[in-house]
Parts: sequence; structure tokens; C-alpha cells
Amino acid sequence: MLNPVGLTYYLFKKYSKSFYELILYTHLCPKGYRRRDAISLYYGGEIIASNRINQAIADVLDTKKERKFVETMEVAINLRDVDLQNPQKRINAEVALPHGRGRPARVAVFAQGEMAVISKKIVDTVISPDEIDELSENKREARKLANRFDFFVAETGLMASIGKGLGVVLGPRGKMPRPIPPQADIGRIISGLTNLVPVRSKDRPTFHVPFGNVSMSQEQLADNLETILKRVESNLDRGMDNIASVWVKTSMGKAVRLG
Repeated sequence: MLNPVGLTYYLFKKYSKSFYELILYTHLCPKGYRRRDAISLYYGGEIIASNRINQAIADVLDTKKERKFVETMEVAINLRDVDLQNPQKRINAEVALPHGRGRPARVAVFAQGEMAVISKKIVDTVISPDEIDELSENKREARKLANRFDFFVAETGLMASIGKGLGVVLGPRGKMPRPIPPQADIGRIISGLTNLVPVRSKDRPTFHVPFGNVSMSQEQLADNLETILKRVESNLDRGMDNIASVWVKTSMGKAVRLG
């Protein structure tokens, strides 16, 4: 543990805050707090300072190799001291990224009749009641479908058959469809899903979240990542103290540690 003078110097050098503010804060900080607790409190509960987020993303982008496809940017978050065997302690959220995912979310619709006709003008894949029955009998194809799309929406009248036949496939993936009332504006609902990313820890302490791709600017990626980290922190009992480390990488690149 750093002494007050060492802590003050560390904060001053690391974050370039007012020297006198840091001296005051160091002495006001409750006795026994660790260095990272003091930093977090001083910055209003932020997990990681923005300059570190920007630097890590810059390092990842500078060292990425040329690929024949556009790589996704991912964050790996490692939790600690969280009882993930208790479903109520798991992180299960969806975050709207301020600058989007780098590509629109892939959405499929379970529908029939007029809603199916409307949906075909908006999305590429509309699944009919007959196809639901077929997928229920062919779990391999059902898994392929679940992995191909980010989100599913469905007419309320089809939810029961979807749950019965496909719940075992969609449920564990967190992809059970959102119900759509008969008179709802399906275009607006699908548009609202475009920039969402799922943030789910499930029962494992390490989980990954995409926050854009390498074609986006460093500033856009930093904003997206900060949005995700703040949401994760808000879902943890002890905030940033339940986070052991954070790593950033491209889908096939080397990871850079944030904290």
C-alpha cells in the first residue's frame, strides 16, 4: 500500500489532476482504502480513467494485423468475489452503444399473416409457424439459427409454441424473442435493437462483449467501451471492486489489459 505522499504522487502523475485537489482528497480518503479504491472514489466511481481506455484501444488498433475481414473489437471482463451460481448475482443486461456496433444487429422475426408481410420488408428472415415446428424437430438447425442472429422478435400469439419447441435452444443463449403486440410498429421495434449488445456473465467469472469493429474511430470505440463498463459496474454489489481485470482485443488479435 502506498503512503499518503506516494498515493498523491501516483494520482498526480497518472491522471494529471490538480496537485492540491489530490492532496486534499488523499487526506480525506478513509483510512485503509487501497490505491485503486482511492482512484475510483476520486473519479466518482469510474472503473478506469478515460485516458487509459483510449490508450488501450490505440495500442490494439496500432498492433492489429491486416485481415480479409473487418475484425470485431471485444472487451473481456473478469469478475471476482461474485456468487455467479446465484442467478440474481449474474449480469444480464443489454446496452445501447452510443456509436453503434459497427454493423446493425441481426434480427429475425417469428410472424404470420400481415405482420409477416410487413416484416419481410424490414428483415431478411421471417420464420413462420410451420418453420417453428420444423425447427423444434431439428435442434441442429435451431442452434444454427440461434447463432446466426443477435435478437429475435415474435408475435405474442406465437410465444407459447416458440417457448415449447425452441426454448431449450434460445433460452440458454439469452435469445428468447421479444413479444410484439398485434398493432405494434415492428419497424420501430427492430430499429431500437440496432445498436444493442448483450452483456451477460452467465455462471462464469469471465465474459466477453463486442463494442464495435476496427473500422470505427478510436473515440467512438472508447465511448462505447466506457458505456459498457459503467453498466457492468452498476450491476455489481461492490462496483469496480468486483472486477479483477479488463482486457481489450480484436477478434483475432492480442489482448491489452486495462485494469
